[in-house]
Amino acid sequence: MRQHHPVTVTACRLMLAIVPVLCGAAWPEPRDPPAMIVNPSDASRTELARVVCQAMQGAPVTLADDALTTSSTLVIDHANPRDLSSLPLNGRSLDRPERFELIKHKSRCVLLQSRTGRRWTLRHTECRVPT
Repeated sequence: MRQHHPVTVTACRLMLAIVPVLCGAAWPEPRDPPAMIVNPSDASRTELARVVCQAMQGAPVTLADDALTTSSTLVIDHANPRDLSSLPLNGRSLDRPERFELIKHKSRCVLLQSRTGRRWTLRHTECRVPT
């Protein structure tokens, strides 16, 4: 007669509990569609600059007036400090640029930082899903 080792039974029960969770995590949820800003205003531009600055850990940012109006993607390069001759102090910058995506979540415009997954709802911004 074959006997089961208690660790093996416990390990099997643990696997049976974990597998559905792992399989569920492997299936992506329906993704919010990409969006673009429509009718940009001073308030929406200020809000976007504030959120991007916050995401960049307080680093000052300069955004074009038409940022996120023709594309749902915003890419921000990190500033590279320069000397008096305008040469980079540390040579070539190896920092990857920050990437942001504007998405439509229900009726809201949401800015998503791709690297971290952080999200900000833009309350003063109107956006639409491109057709």
